Amino acid sequence: MSAAMIYITCENETQAREIGRTLVAERLAACVNILPGMTSLFWWEGEVREANEAVLLAKTRMTMADALTDRVRELHSYDVPCVVVLPILRGNPDFIRWIEEQTQSNS
Repeated sequence: MSAAMIYITCENETQAREIGRTLVAERLAACVNILPGMTSLFWWEGEVREANEAVLLAKTRMTMADALTDRVRELHSYDVPCVVVLPILRGNPDFIRWIEEQTQSNS
């Protein structure tokens, strides 16, 4: 099994909690971590913008990354939410196995 960590930025901690709770409840993610209080600088509509956001980190199977991304896009308030899939190349085998046990199978 290959696992992934999905990096998602959210409008605020409340939105991160709502999206994170849904991902875990629907078994699209085994676990999420919320990091509030992030400052983002980015180009949007032709100018540099600044916003306070929250980071949501979701752990899942690599095979579920597309379904998780689609669900975040449905739930998110942004026109173009940041959802980036990062493969987990190594780690505690027991933790990787736990991710697999806690997420749905695509089969």
